[in-house]
Amino acid sequence: QVQLVESGGGVVQTGGSLRLSCAASGAIDSIYAMGWYRQAPGKRRELVAALTRTGDSTFIGHSVKGRFTASRVNAGNTVLLQMSSLKPEDTAVYYCAADRGDRLTRYEYWGQGTQVTVSS
Repeated sequence: QVQLVESGGGVVQTGGSLRLSCAASGAIDSIYAMGWYRQAPGKRRELVAALTRTGDSTFIGHSVKGRFTASRVNAGNTVLLQMSSLKPEDTAVYYCAADRGDRLTRYEYWGQGTQVTVSS
């Protein structure tokens, strides 16, 4: 089993920055892909960014390209999401996800989510 714990959410003004962190524990050697999803009220869950442990495969969502960057640290067991130039439409609950496979769009393990609110 793998546990994911997110941190770093909060309230920020338009144009500001936040960094989310997600630390994996448990059977971490089995984890290959990690990513971030977000879900705003009344909207579908959206994949924001994802990457494999080696970084040979990455994804960044169109709506955040050029503003958000994902990276993995701590021997690949922690995934970060650096968010800059934040907009009110970035307001959502952000979820960390992890999987043993290399597909960046399917995940077995999920965190509890962290709220990001961008005020106008």
